[in-house]
Amino acid sequence: MMKKIVILFSGNGTNLENIAKKLHDKVEIVAAITNNPQAYGIQRAKKLGIPVVIIDHKKYESRETFDEVLVKEIKKYKPDLVVMAGFMRILSPVFTQNIKNVINIHPSLLPLFKGAKAIERSYASDMKVAGVTVHWVSEELDGGKIIDQACFHRDNESLEEFEAKIHELEYELYPKVIADLLDIFLQKESLSQGV
Repeated sequence: MMKKIVILFSGNGTNLENIAKKLHDKVEIVAAITNNPQAYGIQRAKKLGIPVVIIDHKKYESRETFDEVLVKEIKKYKPDLVVMAGFMRILSPVFTQNIKNVINIHPSLLPLFKGAKAIERSYASDMKVAGVTVHWVSEELDGGKIIDQACFHRDNESLEEFEAKIHELEYELYPKVIADLLDIFLQKESLSQGV
């Protein structure tokens, strides 16, 4: 049986599109939810036949009231996994305590360079390696348990080349982690049903 995922995004939707294309035979993306009515990812999702839900965070007076609406919307779909793909919101406990099995990809080797502008800060550092991290979402920003990481050795790249390498790693690692996690969920279900 196909596992269901909900993808949260705020911008371009390149990770969303990559996940949809690489995992089309493994997962059903039951919804793509964005907080940004102008996000280009809306067009990408629609082209791929993924239902899009827009919840404009500017219409809510607090982070918590926005998160309440987001939680209600996600719960409608009963997803096995919630995948953050460039979702530029700091989540409140209203979200983190009510939605389980949420993962995020961050464009640095956590715990280094948490938060915004991670690519630029990583690029400006003296680190000889750079990379990406997939982690569970917790109440601490970019502080959840690390699931997997991928990295490359730096070689005097321009910022543009550096950013391109980061995105390449994201497109490789994220679908792999999602598929692996959903396989683990399936195995656990089979065991609990005595299959």
